[in-house]
Amino acid sequence: MNIDLTKPIPYLGFSIMQIIWFLVILVGGFIVVKIVVWLLKKSLGKTKLPVLLTEFLIRMTSVLLYILVFLLAVTALGYDMSAIVLGLSAVIGLILGFGMQDTITNMASGFWIALTRPFNKGHVVSVQGFTGSVKSIGIMSTILITPDNTVISIPNRMVWGAPIVNYSKMDIRRVSVDVGVAYGTNLDEVIKIAMEIMKNHELVLDNPEPSVAITELADSSINLQLRAWTRTESYWTVKGELTRKIYETFTEKGIEIPFPQMEVHLKKE
Repeated sequence: MNIDLTKPIPYLGFSIMQIIWFLVILVGGFIVVKIVVWLLKKSLGKTKLPVLLTEFLIRMTSVLLYILVFLLAVTALGYDMSAIVLGLSAVIGLILGFGMQDTITNMASGFWIALTRPFNKGHVVSVQGFTGSVKSIGIMSTILITPDNTVISIPNRMVWGAPIVNYSKMDIRRVSVDVGVAYGTNLDEVIKIAMEIMKNHELVLDNPEPSVAITELADSSINLQLRAWTRTESYWTVKGELTRKIYETFTEKGIEIPFPQMEVHLKKE
């Protein structure tokens, strides 16, 4: 018994040959896309483009190529490509009409974020009240990893439209350590000690040189601020070590670091 592979299957309207071609184009197309994406990733890796931008371009390209392969595979079933494109346009119009504008906005925002590069992969940033290290820019959202290893996903439109604080953009940062001393303390001696602590720290830069500022005459103390410059990657190390060192040195030399206190006078009638 001979089977006509070109004869449409009842109730489906497709022939076995059309289904075979559909699967061949679909599977072959996906393999080709994988190869193209791999080559694109390898090529972009040799450029000086930021990692986030290359990752975003690769994601967008792969999505578009997969859609194209699917459309080509569908044409093997006998559908007219122009009709398919027209139908997709109508679907997109309906999506936009039913309040899905945010989807398109997120995609466009992700593109502009990747293009303008307000931050790069691994940078520590604050966006919309969240602070973390940038892991990736997806098609729909930006992913941050907090210091306690929590994953935060922020829609791209909220990132693009909000102020972004980038703590890692510059090569150096100023470390500020606040400390209070008791009234009556010799300020010249305190400033000299604080300067020696900063200058003797191996991670503190000589240029810009460190400084000490008197910031406030508070209720219980005279507040000073140690200001030292260091490499951005050493920021937290320097801040922690200077804070510890200033406390230990002041304690050793008998310099009082007062705590807030209140005097209560009782009047006897």
